[in-house]
Amino acid sequence: MPQYHYHCPVLNKSTVSCLNDYRPIGLTTIVIKCFERLFKWHIKTQLPPSLDPLQFAYCPKCSMDNAIVMTLHLALHLIEKLSLLGLSTSLCNWILDFLTGRPQSVQIGNCISSTTTLSTGAPQGCVLSPLLFTLLTHDYVAMHNSNHIINFTNHTAVVGLISKKYESA
Repeated sequence: MPQYHYHCPVLNKSTVSCLNDYRPIGLTTIVIKCFERLFKWHIKTQLPPSLDPLQFAYCPKCSMDNAIVMTLHLALHLIEKLSLLGLSTSLCNWILDFLTGRPQSVQIGNCISSTTTLSTGAPQGCVLSPLLFTLLTHDYVAMHNSNHIINFTNHTAVVGLISKKYESA
């Protein structure tokens, strides 16, 4: 049987200590890519129109600009929520400034990249990020007494009881 799938190893780390430091990248033939496109189309025809409205990657007619606009919208929504929780206007404005227009560069050894400005929300690793996320989602509540919303960082589980085929709750 001919091989239709090849792997090209790509280094996953800066230094090699074992073969697991490489990750395989699949290279397939044109025939296999055509089959994959058929299966992709078939799968997508059976899915709901929007699985995750906040997923902007791999979506037609979406770009990073869409993600940035949504993030800015959420940041402003967070500021509105913080104000309703009783935080002062000056503190809310400071948080808005913290979440938007953040300069960032990358340093490797003595080389530093040019600076770019990001407006994509609270960066991972910041001390404030977990608290700000918790405040943004604090009012997400279940609408039925047999349901519960459980949050852990940016993961959410909805737990509910379905009885007598009554699934609307």
